[in-house]
Amino acid sequence: MNFMKRALQYLWAKKGRSLLLIAVLSTIMIFVLAGLTIYSAAKVATDNAKKSVGATVTLTVNRENMFKNSTTTSTSTSSSTSTSSSDSESKPDPGSFSRTPINLTDAQKIAKLAGIKSYVFTASTSANQSDGIEPISSSETTTSSSTTSSTDANTAASKSMGGENQGDDKQMQQGDFRIQGVSTSANYDSFSSGTAKLIKGSGITAEDENTNNVLIEKSLAEANDLSVGDTFKIKNANDEDVTVTIKGIYETTDTGDSMGMQFNFMNPSNTIISSYTFIATIKDDGEEVSLDSAVYTLEDPKEMSSFVKKAEKLIDTDTFSLQTNDQMYQQMLQPLNNVASFAKNIVLLVAVAGIVILTLLVMMSIRERRYEIGVLLSLGEARFKIIGQFFLELLVCMIFALGIAGVSGNLVGNAVGNQLLAQQTTSQTNSQSTNNQSNMPNGGPGDKGGMRQQMQSMLSASSEVKKLNISVKPKQIASLAGIGLGISLLSILIAATGILRLNPKKILID
Repeated sequence: MNFMKRALQYLWAKKGRSLLLIAVLSTIMIFVLAGLTIYSAAKVATDNAKKSVGATVTLTVNRENMFKNSTTTSTSTSSSTSTSSSDSESKPDPGSFSRTPINLTDAQKIAKLAGIKSYVFTASTSANQSDGIEPISSSETTTSSSTTSSTDANTAASKSMGGENQGDDKQMQQGDFRIQGVSTSANYDSFSSGTAKLIKGSGITAEDENTNNVLIEKSLAEANDLSVGDTFKIKNANDEDVTVTIKGIYETTDTGDSMGMQFNFMNPSNTIISSYTFIATIKDDGEEVSLDSAVYTLEDPKEMSSFVKKAEKLIDTDTFSLQTNDQMYQQMLQPLNNVASFAKNIVLLVAVAGIVILTLLVMMSIRERRYEIGVLLSLGEARFKIIGQFFLELLVCMIFALGIAGVSGNLVGNAVGNQLLAQQTTSQTNSQSTNNQSNMPNGGPGDKGGMRQQMQSMLSASSEVKKLNISVKPKQIASLAGIGLGISLLSILIAATGILRLNPKKILID
C-alpha cells in the first residue's frame, strides 16, 4: 500500500489523536504568526516614523570658539596693560563678545544638499511702536504713560543684557515688539510643535521675501482692532517709520514668564512674525540679509552623520557649527525596537519549543506503533517511506493548523502587540519625564520655554507610536508555512533515529 494512503487512513482512524496533534500545532502556529505580524508591524511603524519625524541639524554660531576667542582677547589685553591678576587672565572679557551672523549664501548651499525634508531660516530683532498699533503691556499704567514706562523698562533690559557692552556699536536696544523672521512660518518650531497656530489669513512663505508682510498674535490684533489686510507702522533702528501689512493672525498658547510681565518685547503676544529678509529692513544697517540660525529637517535620521560631513565642507567650522538633534526619533524608535525584539524572541522561542514538543509526540507515536513499523519493515517497506508516512501525517495536521492560525493569529497579535507597545511607550515616557525633571536647569526665562517644547515633542512622539497596525498578510502566511514545515521536518528527522535502529525480527519476536 502506498505510504501516502496509509498516512491518510491512519489520521482518519485515529481522529482523537489527529485532533490533539492539530490543536498542538495550532497553538504553535498562532504564537509564531503573532510574533511575525508584530515584528512586521513594528518595522512598518519604524519606517513611518522616519517619514513623520525626521532628525534636525541646526546651523548656528560656534559658541565654543566664540568663548575661546573672547578669552584670548582678554588675556592679550591683560598682558599688555599688566594690571590683571593671574586668575583673571583666563576669564573671558564681558565686553569682547561679538556674534557673527550666519551668511545666507552658506545656509542656502546646505539647503540644496540631498536628503532634506524641510528647512527654516530664522532671524530676529526688535522694533518700537509708531502708528496704528500699541504693544500688549502687563503693567497697570495708563495709555499716556505706557510708552515712557516701556522705554525705561526696555532701556534697563538692554543694559542688563549687556547691550552697552556689545562689540557691535549699532546694537539696537530692546523695543516694544520682537520681530521674528522666518523663511516659512509653517516650519517654524512654534507652529510645527503646535504652540502657535494660524487662525486667519495665510502664513509666511517664500513669496513673502523682500516684502513687509507680517503675522501678528490674536491678542495684539484684538487690542488694536486690527484684521488681515490692515497696515500699521513700526520704528526701525534709525527711528524711521516702516509700514507693514498684516497677512495673517495666529494664536499662541505660550504664556511667557515673569520677565515677559516686565518687558514688552518678551511678551509672546508682542511677537510679530515676518520673512527673514524683513529683519534687514528693520536693522537698516546697510548690510546684507543674515540669519541667526538655519534648521534642516532630514528625511532619514540614519543619514545624519553623512549629511553633517557634507554640510561642514560648505561652511567655516571655526566660526559656525552644526548641531544635531534626533532625540524625538530615537525616543520614538526605542519602544518600537523593544517590541520588534520581543516579537523576534517569540518566534524563536516558540519554534524551539515546537520542535521539542513535536519531537516528543512523534517519538511517543513511534513507541506505540512499534509493531506496525515491524510488520512494514518485514514486508520490505523502505525505512524512508515509513519516515515519509510520519512526516505526511504531521504535514496534513499542520495544514489544518495553518488555517486556524491564519484566522485567530491576527487577534492574538493585536492584543499582545498593542499591549506590549503601550507598556513600552509608557515606560519610555515616564523615564524621559524623570530624567528631564532631574536635569531641569535653574537658569533664566528661556529654560521654561525650552523644557515645555521638549515635553511637547515627547508627547508628540508618544502619539506617533500609540498603536501598531497589525494585520496578517500573505507574506506572513508564507513565512509561517515555511517555519511550520521546518519545525515538522526537524521533529521527524530527530525522531527518525529511533525508526532507523529498529530491527523487524526483534520487534515481531517481542
